[in-house]
Amino acid sequence: MMRSRLGLRSAALAAALVCMSVGANAALFEDDEARRAILDLRQRVEAMRTQTDQRLTEDNAQLRRSLLDLQNQIEAMRGDMQRMTGQNEQLARTVSELQQRQTDIDDRIKKSEPSKVAVDGREFTADPREKADFDAALGVFRGGQFAQAQTAFAEFVKRYPQSGYNPSALFWLGNAQYATRNYNEAIANFRSMLSLAPDHAKAPEAVLSIANCQIELKDTRAARRTLEDLTKAYPQSEAAQAGRERLSRLK
Repeated sequence: MMRSRLGLRSAALAAALVCMSVGANAALFEDDEARRAILDLRQRVEAMRTQTDQRLTEDNAQLRRSLLDLQNQIEAMRGDMQRMTGQNEQLARTVSELQQRQTDIDDRIKKSEPSKVAVDGREFTADPREKADFDAALGVFRGGQFAQAQTAFAEFVKRYPQSGYNPSALFWLGNAQYATRNYNEAIANFRSMLSLAPDHAKAPEAVLSIANCQIELKDTRAARRTLEDLTKAYPQSEAAQAGRERLSRLK
């Protein structure tokens, strides 16, 4: 019986040793697997890190290129805007110059266009040059330069044969000739004026001037007839009153 117990203990001890050996081997196997798993995980992490770094590097490079492209586009747009601003400024200057030229042209056209004028109670249309020539001739007459005025009015009538100024021009031409003692020529121009405009405001004065020329020419009979015609044709005029006084002094 004693041997039997010793045998059981030996068997149990052997079994325990076997279990311990198996457990140790299992533990060793598990440690190797764990190491390999850790190494594999480390490799994967390192690979992921490497890939991530590469991607980050590539992304950063792409971002830099995109930023550079964007900066280039911004600079190009800025240059285009500057060119457009310069073009707009040039266009504005060109438009301003064209507007000024158009204004100048309009002014010249207006200055050359006929306009309505009123002289000695008569209204008519005259171009600027025509008006300037008449005013210049009248200015010469009023300045007492009767010979020059005679020439100026004679040239005016020739230059503007259809002018509305002509009745007045003939009247002042006759007066200039009277002042220079060209009585016959004065009479002819006064009569031309009366034939052209018998209702002219200065028509009574023209008739009286004819009588004055006839008196200077010692043609008393003709002067009397002219003064009588004056008082009949324009009885209410100041010239007719002066004519009556002249008639009373004529013999």
